[in-house]
Parts: sequence; structure tokens; C-alpha cells
Amino acid sequence: MVKKTKQKRKFRQKLTYNYRLVVMNDESLEELLSFKLNRLNVFVIGGVSAISLIILTSLLIAFTPIKEYIPGYSSSKLKKRASKLVYKLDSLERKMQENEAYVKSVKSLLIGDIKKEKIDASAVVKKISLKDVNLDASTIDSAFREDVEEKDRYSLFQRETNKTDMVFFAPATGTISDAYSAKNKHFAVDIVLVKDTPIKAIADGTILFSGFTAKTGYVILIKHTQGFISAYKHNASLFKEQGDLVISGEVIANSGSTGTLTTGPHLHFELWKDGYPVDPVKYINF
Repeated sequence: MVKKTKQKRKFRQKLTYNYRLVVMNDESLEELLSFKLNRLNVFVIGGVSAISLIILTSLLIAFTPIKEYIPGYSSSKLKKRASKLVYKLDSLERKMQENEAYVKSVKSLLIGDIKKEKIDASAVVKKISLKDVNLDASTIDSAFREDVEEKDRYSLFQRETNKTDMVFFAPATGTISDAYSAKNKHFAVDIVLVKDTPIKAIADGTILFSGFTAKTGYVILIKHTQGFISAYKHNASLFKEQGDLVISGEVIANSGSTGTLTTGPHLHFELWKDGYPVDPVKYINF
């Protein structure tokens, strides 16, 4: 026990034994600075300094842009920019899918690639005899019809069909060999032309489709304003691609006789309004 107490005293004495640190001028031996230290003070000051340095370094890394230079940390600006690009890419992909679906539907409609509807033969249709139906108009219905007819009779704003404020440019000038006929399902006009005659856009618009089909050869579809779409088929060559902008009267193709549904050099021209075919002669002077 005595030895242990003596060792503890010696250890304490070593820790608390004072030393003097003197800074002197080497030439004049003048004392410039003097510090009185012991081992305990050195350990305490060194430990506190080390802990403070660690805490300060951690704060700098956590709350300042310095952390971006440390491997493993990513920049906040880069994260925000990457998230914006991801959202923009997603919206662009959706828009592109919508455009592709729209172009595909229009292409199928204009080249005639439409599936016929199947009617279920097992469906039973109940026959109704006209003798069992009362076709006489009621008093209220008769009064309503007279009121509507009276207003329409003197109206200054009666609706006119096949009218538009757009001015269309003739795609080509020539003899119409086959006119528009809804009865014969010929929703176009065929204009006889010399081979390689320039084909022009009827109005400003955007190219919806530009390519080759087996039945109608080289085809161009143009989307115009007010729901109009024009189709130019059996061309010899095309000068525009999908997505190009065209102006009225601009040359878009040369006439030809491509495709299996052609009998000679001509232009098969179709005009559609709001998804329905219309007679081009009522809008364009060929």
C-alpha cells in the first residue's frame, strides 16, 4: 500500500511539475517570451484544441459548400437540376407518345387502313310496328317547333355549310379525272398531271406524315388551322419530312404514279375537316 501511494504521488508530481518555456534572441540572448507549463496543462489544452478542431471541421463540412469537394457528397444544385430534367423528360415522352398516336390514327384514316366493325349476329332486334307508335306531336312540341321556325326564318346569322375564311392554294392545275364521291367512297379528287409536276401546299401548316405506303405510294399529310388536313398521294418524290413547317404555295413533292392503286401520273388529293372528308372542289379552284 505504501508503495502504491508513493507511486501515485510521484505521478501527480510529474503531472503538476512546472516547466518554463523561454523564447530568447539567439544573438543577444534577450528573453522575448516566457511560459510556465506543466504536463497536465499541456494535455488539457491539447485535448480541448483537438476536440474543438474536430467540431469546427464537422460543422464546416455539414453546413458549407466545402462538402461538395469531398468524395461521396453530391451538389444540391446538381440534384435540383437533375430532378427538373427528369420531370421534363417524362413530360416530353408523354407528349411524344400522344403525337405518335395522333399521327398513327390520322395515317390509318387517310390511307384507308381501317378495320371493319363486326356485328354480332346473335343480337336480336325487336321489330316495332308503326301502327303501335303514336307519331302525332304533342301540343307543347308543336308550339316549340313553331317558335324555333319563326326565329330561324328571320335570323340574320343562318349557318352556311362549306364556308371558311381560309384561302387555299391549288396544289396543282389540271383536269379532274375522278371527282369526289361519297357514294362511291372516293373521298378525293384525282388530277391528271405530267410526271414530275410540282405539287404545292394548299395553305400554311405542319407535316403530319411523309413517307411511302404500298397502296398510295409516296404520301404527304399536312395539318392546317381550323381543323383542316390535306393529303397528297401517288407522288414520285417528297421534299419535306415529318414535323417540317410549310407555307402556302411551297413545293412539297413531285407528281408521279407510285403505289398499287394508281393507273398513271396524277395527284390523288384529299381534304379533311374536323376528322371528316369534304369535297375539295368546294374550297379550291383547280
